[in-house]
Amino acid sequence: MSSFQGIWVPIVTPFADGAIDFEALQRLCKHLLHSGVRGLVVCGTTGEAAALDQDEQLAVLDAVLQVVPGERVIMGLAGNHLKSLLARQQAILQRPVAALLVPAPYYIRPSQAALESFFHTVAEASSVPLIVYDIPYRTGVTLDTATLLNIVRHPRIAAVKDCGGSLDKTLALLASGAVEVLCGEDLQLFNALCLGASGAIAAAAHIQPQLYVQLLQQVGDQQLLAARATFMQLAPLIQALFAEPNPAPVKALLAQQGFIGPELREPMQPCSAATAERLRLLLGNL
Repeated sequence: MSSFQGIWVPIVTPFADGAIDFEALQRLCKHLLHSGVRGLVVCGTTGEAAALDQDEQLAVLDAVLQVVPGERVIMGLAGNHLKSLLARQQAILQRPVAALLVPAPYYIRPSQAALESFFHTVAEASSVPLIVYDIPYRTGVTLDTATLLNIVRHPRIAAVKDCGGSLDKTLALLASGAVEVLCGEDLQLFNALCLGASGAIAAAAHIQPQLYVQLLQQVGDQQLLAARATFMQLAPLIQALFAEPNPAPVKALLAQQGFIGPELREPMQPCSAATAERLRLLLGNL
């Protein structure tokens, strides 16, 4: 089974005049990999996957794979129409990706038994590992602890992106030893790493990614005072990056740094001028 330890960045999808800005996307990919992150997640929530059609999602993935080795790329796969999702899965699997990041079906709120069946069906159809994306505040359905522990027993499920909002569930996953746990709530990163999480999928790590890599290394080396200092240095920026709907603040700050433009796809909107200025000042203090 593959290892998904380390800092993974759920990369934004840059736009210019409504179209995907592939040049900016590849420029950002190279920058993030050069900073030492483990890899990139394509077409996750931060990548505005819901605003991209299937052809666009595959085009983004292909552009990333031109500059990033496949073993360092995770692809998002979300939906609530199983037949269509499995067809998209097979199209993705024609590319060399390390894993698929899969949330529960959104909006329809399936039963716990249906959720277990859904993840196992997707896992059975996959030639690469799955990472379960536990994020009830986006999908509208909670994976109960017992359900999640049953799901991760499948041999092709390698990790959980933990946004479940339950310390009990996080502890149960860590205690099970069945999968790697990747922190998905950026402000909980220090706590999660100290508890034993193997890494993170962190949108905030677009900004000063080397400090997130440093934090992970410090915790791994048991340099907890230094790690706490690194995290406290990052915390105000993390809070500001989620002061408005993600990924608007992240894109605003990346635009200030010259990597991409600040454009989002409607109905998402750019962040306010006040938030953009606050981010600029916080970045200057790092």
